[in-house]
Amino acid sequence: MSDTFHLGLPFLEAAQAQKHVTVNEALRRLDALLHLSVASRTLASPPANPEDGVRYIVAAGAEDGWAGHEGEVAALIDGGWIFFAPKAGWRAHDEADNALLLHDGEGWSPLPDSAGVAGASGASTRLTLVEGEHEVGTGASSDTSFVIPDRAIVFGVTGVVTEAITGAASWRLGVADDPARYGNTIGVSPGSTVVGPSGTPLAYYGATALRVTAEGSDFTGGKVRLAIHCIELTGPEW
Repeated sequence: MSDTFHLGLPFLEAAQAQKHVTVNEALRRLDALLHLSVASRTLASPPANPEDGVRYIVAAGAEDGWAGHEGEVAALIDGGWIFFAPKAGWRAHDEADNALLLHDGEGWSPLPDSAGVAGASGASTRLTLVEGEHEVGTGASSDTSFVIPDRAIVFGVTGVVTEAITGAASWRLGVADDPARYGNTIGVSPGSTVVGPSGTPLAYYGATALRVTAEGSDFTGGKVRLAIHCIELTGPEW
């Protein structure tokens, strides 16, 4: 065997001349793959005027100097493109999307931002945090533009007033069918907080907006920052 199993690093041969050539080649490959970070994964052909050392994941439909290397890591080393075929478990940082990618043996996909566990079948359980800034506006109530994900199991909703709420003496936090589910008589001054546990984890069958409801009088303005704490389930792949 002339190369290592996983990274394809060249071995030194017995009585080999110019050993430094082989060693330097191995170091170049290590430098390209260790702490792998790619400039992009959307290009199907080499970019114009790339800098030496830059790395890409070759997109589908590869052509020109990258033809036949879809999904591989292309690294520009000493002015020439070197290709590395990834294996299951390889990870890479996509600089363009600021995403962490995982190779499953067939292709690259982003790792979820949330913590959780995943099975070999593709099933997963993910802890998810949905956050957003909500402008209260005017009127008796208003719904958020961001939502509880469909089929999410919600543990609770928290929030903080970021801009003084005016008009109302206090406010409630919930959803359309239960406007006070996550809190009532919440303060209106900046810095006022709400920590609203669900009591028991509650499943939502459909994307659901949060509802902010005025107490005392209608809203005339203000902003709140809200966070939905939940679990999302993903089924196995077919």
